[in-house]
Amino acid sequence: MKSFIQEVAEEVLDTPVQLDECVFVLPSKRACTFLRNELLKKNKKTVFGPTLYSIEDFVQELSGVRLVQNTVLLFEFYQAYLEINPEEEKDEFYVFSKWATTALQDFNEIDRYLIPPDGIFSYLSSVKELNHWYLQEHKTTIQKNYIKFWNNLKDYYHSFRERLLQKQIGYQGLIYREAVENLEHYLQSNESKKHIFVGFNALNTAESTIIQEFLHSTDSEVYWDIDAAFLEDPEHDAGLFIRKYRNSWKYFEKHPFKNISGHFGEEKNIEIIGIPKNIGQAKYIGGLLQKLETNGSGLSNTAVVLGNEHLLPPVINSIPPGITSVNITSGFPLNLSPIASFFNILFEVNEARSSKGWYHKPFIDFLSHPSARILFKKGNNDYATFIIQKIQSENIAYIGPQFLEKYIPQELNPIISKCFFYAEETEAGQIIKNCLDLVLELREVYSSDQDKNPLYLEYLYRFYELFNQIDALNTAYSSIAHLKALKSIYKELLLKESVDFQGEPLEGLQLMGVLESRNLDFETVIISSVNEGILPSGKSDGSFIPFDIKHAFGLPTYKEKDAIYTYHFYRLLQRARNIYILYNTEPDVLEGSEKSRFLLQLSMNSHPLHSIKEIIASPVVPVQKRSVVQLTKTATVIEELKRIAEKGFSPTSLTNYIRNPLDFYHQSVLGIKDTAEVEETIAANTLGTVVHNTLEILYKPHEGKLLSTELIEEMESGAEELIAREFRKVYKSGDFSRGKNLIIFNIALKYVEKFLQQEKEDLRKGAEIRILFIESNLKKAIHIPELGFPVYLKGKVDRVDQRNGSVRIIDYKTGKVNQGDVEIVNWEDLTSDYKFSKAFQVLAYTCMFDEAAIKDRIVEAGIISFKNTQSGFLRFSKKDKAGAYAKKDSTIGEEIREQFLAELKKLILEIFDPGIPITEKEIA
Repeated sequence: MKSFIQEVAEEVLDTPVQLDECVFVLPSKRACTFLRNELLKKNKKTVFGPTLYSIEDFVQELSGVRLVQNTVLLFEFYQAYLEINPEEEKDEFYVFSKWATTALQDFNEIDRYLIPPDGIFSYLSSVKELNHWYLQEHKTTIQKNYIKFWNNLKDYYHSFRERLLQKQIGYQGLIYREAVENLEHYLQSNESKKHIFVGFNALNTAESTIIQEFLHSTDSEVYWDIDAAFLEDPEHDAGLFIRKYRNSWKYFEKHPFKNISGHFGEEKNIEIIGIPKNIGQAKYIGGLLQKLETNGSGLSNTAVVLGNEHLLPPVINSIPPGITSVNITSGFPLNLSPIASFFNILFEVNEARSSKGWYHKPFIDFLSHPSARILFKKGNNDYATFIIQKIQSENIAYIGPQFLEKYIPQELNPIISKCFFYAEETEAGQIIKNCLDLVLELREVYSSDQDKNPLYLEYLYRFYELFNQIDALNTAYSSIAHLKALKSIYKELLLKESVDFQGEPLEGLQLMGVLESRNLDFETVIISSVNEGILPSGKSDGSFIPFDIKHAFGLPTYKEKDAIYTYHFYRLLQRARNIYILYNTEPDVLEGSEKSRFLLQLSMNSHPLHSIKEIIASPVVPVQKRSVVQLTKTATVIEELKRIAEKGFSPTSLTNYIRNPLDFYHQSVLGIKDTAEVEETIAANTLGTVVHNTLEILYKPHEGKLLSTELIEEMESGAEELIAREFRKVYKSGDFSRGKNLIIFNIALKYVEKFLQQEKEDLRKGAEIRILFIESNLKKAIHIPELGFPVYLKGKVDRVDQRNGSVRIIDYKTGKVNQGDVEIVNWEDLTSDYKFSKAFQVLAYTCMFDEAAIKDRIVEAGIISFKNTQSGFLRFSKKDKAGAYAKKDSTIGEEIREQFLAELKKLILEIFDPGIPITEKEIA
C-alpha cells in the first residue's frame, strides 16, 4: 500500500523544484511530520529541507496575529463588554461567561467565513425582535433588555476585535480574516517560494480565498486526498466539498485536479463489531491487538482511531503487555487525574459552605480522598479518619470552625486554613494562592521516599502551571470576583490540559483521535465508537445564530459538519486493507445513539471487492448459580458462642438468627456493626429510642404506684420539653427545628400524647393500673442438659404493670404491629418463621420474668404499637387452629411457658450444633 503522503512526496520530488524553495501547508502538525519523513527517505542527496506548516500556523504567519487561549479571549471580551454597558446593566464575570462562550464561537465562525459582521448582526437582531414582541406597543424591562442584547452584539464584536488587534492577539476566525487582508503583502514578499497545499477537505471561506489566491498569483500546487468513488458520486457526502471546489474554482478550468485515487475499490476485509458499553470496546481492542501481534501481522502499520476520545484511558490499559512500541497522539486528559478530583472536591466543599458551616457530605468526601488523607496524616495519627468518625458519631450535618479548632492539632492549622475557607468572604486571589500552596505540600509528600510517585509529580507540575495561569489572568484582569467564577475558569482550563505521552511518532502502533488521522494511511485500521452522535456528531450546535440565517449567509450548519465526519471516516478506509469498526450496542444517554449511518451505508452500498462481516461481540459471562453461603462452626466459633451464652442471648439476637443465621453470625459472633453515617433526617430507630426513653423517664418514678388521671396529666404537661431533651441527647448535633425533622419530632410528641390520653381514658373507665417495673433488666438461666456450660437469656422489658389484677408484660413498638403478629397456631413456627418474631420476644420476656412476682396471677404479654394505638394492648394468643372462629388463649400459664422453653432450647441446641452449618437464608 502506498500512502497519500508517499504519493505526494514522490510527485514533488519528480519535479525539478528545489525543496528549500517549497512551502508545504497541511491540515495538521502530525501530517507535517509524516511528510517530512517521506521526503527524507526518498531524497537521495543532501539538500536543505522545505518549510512545513500546519494550516493554523501558516495563517498566523500570514496575519501577524498570535492565537491565544479561549480563557484569555473571555477576559478580553469581558473588558470590551464593560466599556460598552452602563454600570447598572453590567453582568458580573461569572454570569457573563455563560453566554459569552457561545458568542465567541459565533464571532469565530463569522470571521472564518468572511461574513460582513454588520449585515449578519443587524439581520439577527431584526429576526429576534420579529420573533418576540414586535407587535407589542409597550414592552417590559425584560423585553427591552432582550432586544438590547441582540442590538449590542454588533458593538461587542467591533469593540472586542479592536481590543485584540491592538494587542496583536486573536481567536482563530479573527486571524483568518486578518490573513486574507494581509495576503497581498505576503505574496509580494515570497514570490520565489512554491506553496504546496496538501490533503485539505472542508475549507472555510478564508482558507478557500487564500489557496485560490496562491494558485492564481504564484507557482503553487494543491493536492487533494480523495477517492474517485466519492468524488464522482454526486450523492456521497465524503466528496461534497472537493466536488464543489473542482466545479467552482477557476484554477481547475486550465489545470489538472491532482491526486484522485482509486484505492477504495480495492480488496478490503471489513468487520463491523457491535460491543456493549465503552469498556467492552476497549477490552475488545486489546484482544484484537493481541491477535494481530500473535498472527505475525505486526503493528507497525496499524492505527487505533478513537471516535470517542474518552476511551483513551481504558484502551491504554487494555493494550497487551507484549506491545511495547506505541505512539499516543492524544495526551492523557488532566481532568481524569486523581489530583483533578482532589481540587474538584475542594471547590465543591467550600462552595457548599453556608452560614452554618461546611456541609458534611462533600466535607467527608474531601477528607476521604487519598491526597487529603496524606495531608492530614502526621506520624502515626490519621486525623482525616478521626475527624470523619467524630462527624458521624456526633451526627454533625454542618461543620463549623469551632469543631475544627476543637479536634485538629495546631500543627495542622496551616493545612486547614488552605483547604477550608469562607467561600463568600475569601478573595479569589487568596483561594488561588491556597491551591498553589496545596500543590507544593503534595509535591513534598509525593517526593518523599515513603510515598514517592513520579506520575503524581507530573500531574502536580501541570496543576502548578494551571493555577499560575489562573493567577496571571486574575492579576491582569481582576475579573474573578468569587469562588463560582474561579471554579468556572478552572474547569474551562482543565478540560484543555493533558499530560503528553512520549513516543516515536513514525513507528509502532498508532493510537489517535479522528482529527489526528488526517492525511495518514494505515494497512490495518481499528475505529471505535462509530455511533450516531459521535461519528457523525449530530445536530448539537452551540450558537446564537439560527439555522436559516446560517444557511442564508453561507455559514456551516450541522449538515456540513456531518459531511466533514463522512469524509474523515471514509478517508480512513480509503487505502486500508483490514478494517475493524466498533460500535456501542448499549450507548449511554449522553454518549451517542444507535449505530452510525456510516455503517448502514457501508453495508447497503457495499463494493464487490469488499468482504463485510457483521458480528455482535458480547462478553463471556459464565452462568453461575448463586450458592447459599454456609459456614462451618469451628472450635473458635463455638467458644465465642459459649461466651455469648454466658453473657446472655437477647430475644433480638435470637430472632435475628431465625431471620438469617448469617446475619446473626456477622453481628453477634463477629461483632460487625453498620457503618455510622451522619443522620440528616431522623431515622426510625432514633425515633423509637426517643419515645422509649421519654416513657421511661415519665413512668420510672412511679414504679409500685397506682396510676391516676392527675398523674397522667402531670406527665402530659412535661412531655414536649422532655421529648426535645431526649432528641438533643440521642440526635446529638442534628437539627430538628425545621423540615422533615420537625415533622418527625411532632410525630414522636403525638405518639407519647396519644399513649398518655389512652392511658387516662382507661383510668376514667374504671381500670386500676399499678406500675410494677419500667425498663427492667432481666436475665434467666436456661437449663439445657445437652450442653455442658451455662446458657442465659437476657433482655430489657419496657413495662410490667398490673391491670385489674392481671399482670401485663408490655413491649413498645414505634412501628406498626397487628394482632396477627402476636398470635400463633403451631409452636414450631416461633423458631422457623421470622413473621412471629414479636410473639417470640414477648414470650421470652415472660420466661425471664421473676416467677415469684407473678405466681398465682393471670399473666398476659403483648405489644403496644404506637402506629396502631387504636388497637390498644395486642395480647399474645395461642390459637387452636388457623382462620376464623379459632379459639384463643391469651393467658400465659405454666404450659405455655414450658412449650416456649422447649422451642427455645431446640433453637439454642441448633445454634451450638457443630454439624449444622451457619446457613444463609434468602430474605423476602
